[in-house]
Amino acid sequence: MAQYVKKDDDLDEEEYSPFSGIEKGAVLQEARVFNDPQLDSRRCSQVITKLLYLLNQGDTFTKTEATEVFFSVTKLFQARDIGLRRMVYLIIKELSPSSDEVIIVTSSLMKDMNSKTDVYRANAIRVLCRITDGTLLTQIERYLKQAIVDKNPVVASAALVSGIHLLQTNPEIVKRWSNEVQEAVQSRAALVQFHALALLQQIRQNDRLAVSKLVTSLTKGTVRSPLAQCLLIRYTSQVIRESSMNGQTGDRPFYDYLEGCLRHKSEMVIFEAARAITELSGVTSRELTPAITVLQLFLSSSKPVLRFAAVRTLNKVAMTHPMAVTTCNIDMESLISDQNRSIATLAITTLLKTGNESGVDRLMKQITSFMSDIADEFKIVVVDAIRSLCLKFPLKFRTLMNFLSSILREEGGFEYKKAIVDSIVTIITDVPDAKEGGLLHLCEFIEDCEFTYLSTQILHFLGNEGPKTSDPSKYIRYIYNRVILENATVRASAVSTLAKFGAMVDSLKPRIFVLLRRCLYDNDDEVRDRATLYLNTIGGDGSVVETDKDVKGFLFGSLDLPLANLETSLKNYEPSEEPFDISSVSKAIKSQPFAEKKAAAKKPTGLGAPPAGPTSTADTYEKLLLSIPEFSTFGPLFKSSAPVELTESETEYAVNVVKHIFDKHVVFQFNCTNTIPEQLLENVTVVVDASEAEEFEEVATKPLTSLPYGTPGQTFVAFEKPEGVPAVGKFTNVLRFIVKEVDPSTGEAEEDGVEDEYQLEEFEVVAADYMLKVGVSNFRNAWESLGPDFERVDEYGLGPRESLKEAVSAVINLLGMQPCEGTEVVAANSRSHTCLLSGVYIGNVKVAVRLSFGVDSAKEVAMKLAVRSEDEAVSDAIHELVAN
Repeated sequence: MAQYVKKDDDLDEEEYSPFSGIEKGAVLQEARVFNDPQLDSRRCSQVITKLLYLLNQGDTFTKTEATEVFFSVTKLFQARDIGLRRMVYLIIKELSPSSDEVIIVTSSLMKDMNSKTDVYRANAIRVLCRITDGTLLTQIERYLKQAIVDKNPVVASAALVSGIHLLQTNPEIVKRWSNEVQEAVQSRAALVQFHALALLQQIRQNDRLAVSKLVTSLTKGTVRSPLAQCLLIRYTSQVIRESSMNGQTGDRPFYDYLEGCLRHKSEMVIFEAARAITELSGVTSRELTPAITVLQLFLSSSKPVLRFAAVRTLNKVAMTHPMAVTTCNIDMESLISDQNRSIATLAITTLLKTGNESGVDRLMKQITSFMSDIADEFKIVVVDAIRSLCLKFPLKFRTLMNFLSSILREEGGFEYKKAIVDSIVTIITDVPDAKEGGLLHLCEFIEDCEFTYLSTQILHFLGNEGPKTSDPSKYIRYIYNRVILENATVRASAVSTLAKFGAMVDSLKPRIFVLLRRCLYDNDDEVRDRATLYLNTIGGDGSVVETDKDVKGFLFGSLDLPLANLETSLKNYEPSEEPFDISSVSKAIKSQPFAEKKAAAKKPTGLGAPPAGPTSTADTYEKLLLSIPEFSTFGPLFKSSAPVELTESETEYAVNVVKHIFDKHVVFQFNCTNTIPEQLLENVTVVVDASEAEEFEEVATKPLTSLPYGTPGQTFVAFEKPEGVPAVGKFTNVLRFIVKEVDPSTGEAEEDGVEDEYQLEEFEVVAADYMLKVGVSNFRNAWESLGPDFERVDEYGLGPRESLKEAVSAVINLLGMQPCEGTEVVAANSRSHTCLLSGVYIGNVKVAVRLSFGVDSAKEVAMKLAVRSEDEAVSDAIHELVAN
């Protein structure tokens, strides 16, 4: 017996797609209805809808299929049904017919463009502009200009939007419409004014003065459309930004206009103006106040989109001006329970940035109940905010650390767990009192951690920090559990961590040796090899003896060599009785290409060509210099600079110089390229005048025998300088050569030549040339390993600067050192910044630098410079360099 069951509306919420299961072949068969003598408009519209669905789902039609559909569709222009005609326009746009097929529909579309039916006119304009090329565009340009100023806003908008698209392919044609577009900007129709303003700005965008004039004329109150007003606010912000970059001082231009927009009747315009004010560079508290007041009103709006927009903007402002946002804290606290979890997340993170120390505990209670309701991506935002809060209020580390450890034990994806682990590691590093508790939280986490990456990261960190705690033995159990229970990667990491405890804590060495011996029988060869290495290197038979300092440095110190250079050196090493010498590996961190030919399309050959294979440029330079007898006695190459251009890009001879620094010598390698096909240069030399570099004395020159067209070559000049001293100076240069004419037909040069010379630009040897950029994986460890014995600290005034970013970049370039841990990046509108640098000074002296910057309201930058190195004289030299 059949059973009839009533459909439950609540259960049957599954969406049904009318297009499910359709196939391209079947739809193409259906498309034959376009050829019927008696057209069924409804049926034809349904088939076109299916074709559009297939195209938008990624199905592709072959050339034949597309052509057949296109020709069939063109017959539908006979139909008088408006709905069907609009579908025809859509399918023609999607099929994008080729230029020879376009001609077939052009006449129909042009007829529609001049039709009395406005819907036809607007759509015909859009389709024509989409499928036509520049040739046809000139024919219909007159109609498009008329359409821009048409009384019907739909037609005018269609023409303006088409102009925006055509500007990418036919800019010269569209730029001729400026007068009509200018007239459309004064239109009373909101969308027409919006599209006209967008097109006019794009036409003038490369002319800064024209954009400024446009903004000046429109900010006087001729824009009525809220959408156009939002665009105008964005263009005004751009003009303000460019004027501040050009160093204009005094009152900020157009600020009064932005502030006036905060009283507009449209919420969209009010928000756009508030956001523009908050994003101004170097914005002051006085300028921020009206914008913050408006955003505060939006926080209590009944519209979720306004609440979200306001809290997101305040969240960004809180990063640079937390005190300005504190007035909104009470309103934001009410948003923690908002049904929209995005709004609640932004509210909680903003409160974490702006709250005071006394409110931390109350906030944590609210967050605890809130965390289970949000997705991982929002949880990560909260975790990052808690980390910042802990660094801001270090005395509250217990409350915040306990919260992080509790959410670490809950379910979550990799990115979420990684964010928590990174936060705990940062807090342990920056808040010394949090170390022991934080390490125990991490140890408990790796007991049931499912992510190999996080387990190895925590074990590595535990090996660095655990031995320095008051009771290192309590961590051994957690580490050895990993050797027993985990996969091979984690086991190998655990073995290394055990060895660190054995090497750093002498009292634990006997117990560590017992555990390492058990690892010799592991199934994985990496684990066995590590255990063997550590047992043989740490020394002793496991008795309580101090581990040699060099062994600690070798096993656990930071590797201050680029891995690519180490790999190259190991590949080039030929097994012999001589052991591999790690000191022979180049420390140059960046490869700089040899001089490349600028004018010729021919591939460079000879010494000037880039080296093939994985060999680093530093190695190539060294081999090249050692192969020249005059320089073979100079010893190991310390550093090679980046090429410095000595000629303009379009001159007849292209020359740049690479400075090679040795302990007692400097070799200048001049990379020369002849860009004149009718000339051959012979006996090419560079005469270097060192009268402004008194400590340098020329000792050798190696001329270039021949320099044909398009083939780079090198000539060298060597100077002697005081040993180990960072001598500096300026050098003037003249390129001298014999020029011979070349017969273009035979390619042969004449026998007789003429002596000639070519003036080159000056260049300098600066202090940064004696500093090798060498990064360190852990700056804190490198800083502590250098110790305070040769630390030098002083403060300097850097004077007025355009921005803090410019000041940081200038000091990094002056010192020539490698920024560490991404500290070269300065946050926008930041008032202070810390930058960490490392490097190796000539004589292989390791140097680490901490730079602390601050900027006041007058853009005066102050800097605190702390230097640690292995040599007192080097620390003093760094300070002397900055002082001068």
